[in-house]
Amino acid sequence: MTNNYKTLPEELPVPIDDGEAAHLEGLQLPDISLPTTSGQHFSFDTNSNPEKLVIYVYPLTGQPDVALPDGWDEIPGTRGCTPQACDFSDHYQQFKNLNTQVFGLSTQTTEYQSALKNRLHLPFDLLSDSDFKLKKALSLPTFQVGKLILYKRLTLIIENNMIKKVFYPVFPPNQHASQVLDWLKCHPS
Repeated sequence: MTNNYKTLPEELPVPIDDGEAAHLEGLQLPDISLPTTSGQHFSFDTNSNPEKLVIYVYPLTGQPDVALPDGWDEIPGTRGCTPQACDFSDHYQQFKNLNTQVFGLSTQTTEYQSALKNRLHLPFDLLSDSDFKLKKALSLPTFQVGKLILYKRLTLIIENNMIKKVFYPVFPPNQHASQVLDWLKCHPS
């Protein structure tokens, strides 16, 4: 186990594509809004989103000195939410240069996410879907650990309110921002 929250433990199980995200490409985003870590609400309607969007969906970020759920490292695709956030933060300017807005999204509360954003000095907002609005509207894949229902890790690239690309499964999460950037560079508007 590692004590550095920016790296991943070795020999994590690799997630497999179970087909639970195969239906997403080509879907229009629903007309809903979610709270952000900047205290606003982000609306998925077309008029408010002239840029491309990258929304990386993650299960659960840990907190310093708080244990992760039992067996967390053995569940394929769960470990690496904080390293993934750091990776997107490190590449944030490159996304801006491509006229692309980045958000992280989880079922954690905005308060929980705000602590993470402040601790990691993230330059982008995190969206809270604690009411599972996107799951209900888009049938996003989830899993259960203990009493928690969490999103499986995936990334959506959205343009003109339509999902253009889905990365699923995502592994390793601490190198994923480069994969997304490479796709964006090969698929300009």
